[in-house]
Amino acid sequence: MAGRFRRRADTAPAPDERGGSVASSLRGLLDDPTIPPAVREAMAADFRRVETMLDRLEREELHVAVFGRVSAGKSALGNALLGRDAFTVGVLHGTTTEADVARLDEAANAGLVLIDTPGINELGGEARETLAYEVAEVSDLIVFVADGDLTREERDALRTLAATRRPLLLALNKTDRYSDDERDGLLQRLREHTDGLVRREDVIGVAAHPAPRRIVEVDASGREHTTQEAVPADVTALKTRLLAIAEREGKTLSAINAGLFAGRLTDQISERIAVTRRDVASGVIRQYCIAKAVAVALNPVPVTDLLLAGGLDAAMVVQLGRVYGLPLTRSESGRLVATISLQLAALMSAVWGMQLAASALKGVSGGMSVVVTAAAQGALGWYATVLIGRAAEHYLVAGKSWGEHGAKRAVADIVAGLDRDSILREAREEIMKRLRG
Repeated sequence: MAGRFRRRADTAPAPDERGGSVASSLRGLLDDPTIPPAVREAMAADFRRVETMLDRLEREELHVAVFGRVSAGKSALGNALLGRDAFTVGVLHGTTTEADVARLDEAANAGLVLIDTPGINELGGEARETLAYEVAEVSDLIVFVADGDLTREERDALRTLAATRRPLLLALNKTDRYSDDERDGLLQRLREHTDGLVRREDVIGVAAHPAPRRIVEVDASGREHTTQEAVPADVTALKTRLLAIAEREGKTLSAINAGLFAGRLTDQISERIAVTRRDVASGVIRQYCIAKAVAVALNPVPVTDLLLAGGLDAAMVVQLGRVYGLPLTRSESGRLVATISLQLAALMSAVWGMQLAASALKGVSGGMSVVVTAAAQGALGWYATVLIGRAAEHYLVAGKSWGEHGAKRAVADIVAGLDRDSILREAREEIMKRLRG
């Protein structure tokens, strides 16, 4: 289709040792010369993300986002998995305000990279959904952290994340607060509440930062002394699961997610190009509307004003072909205008009859009736140009095709979809302004 950009043949995906066909596709997208500079500039952030994804593929990394509510222990869990204080942990809500990244050393061969994210409950619903999709687009796997049964807010966020089609793990943090029976019961409820969103085996209990153990000692004189002993984090089950996924599925997940993002970006680029072309085409049509309306209004010679109008329509269609990257010859544009005009005549014979009568009236009166008829006839010429231009656009956007229903249906739909009265009102105002000037 004309609205889509073309990909160079020499950048067609081909397997290689640095990320396979997806990496080749990403490089092709970055290097595609058919993407207009204005579109590339407007979507600069997206292209930078493609570069990041390509870099990840070439380094064979699997990015894991740690997601959840403020104070659920996301940053602490990230640090416990890493075995070092890579992420900021604070007592105040909102300690993490933007995504932080750190590599899990134990997974060097698997390329596992953790991403700490801001808490969801400091954000409104719309902002939370935006954050969820942004996190998903830069990650291959998501660990959702909770510290109890899920709130409505957490369930909504989990469903939003599941809609991104990224694999989800649910980590029940702070299990040191519960007895064994309480912990097992809570894990069972979480598995039930997330059925269809998270696999049962991926609902895992952890204690990222257990409370210190209180130790009471009695000295020789019978006095009690209380001390506290640090308790090591318990994240072994989650780390083992992450490493297994990274070893078994890491490259595949990363490639699939990069490919999905590239596909969405391709669609967005195509739409952006289509919008840009529609805006330019609208400007072209308006310019020819003005030229045609004024020419028709001021030409005193009978019927020749309509012939002049036909020439302007053909020129407009040639220009529209250039806008949509489908050049038309003069003869092609003439045939296209004739096809459209034929359909319009069948739909709007009364309009064309009025225009011919006005043209003849100008001839009979030697041009003296221009003041009376110019604005009306020029407005009709303007309206006809809009219809012809929009019909030609439809034909070009469809790749020089009227579609399965043919020209008659396409032109009828365009006529039905335009507000005739507002177009004629705008045309009369513009014409009268130019005639008086």
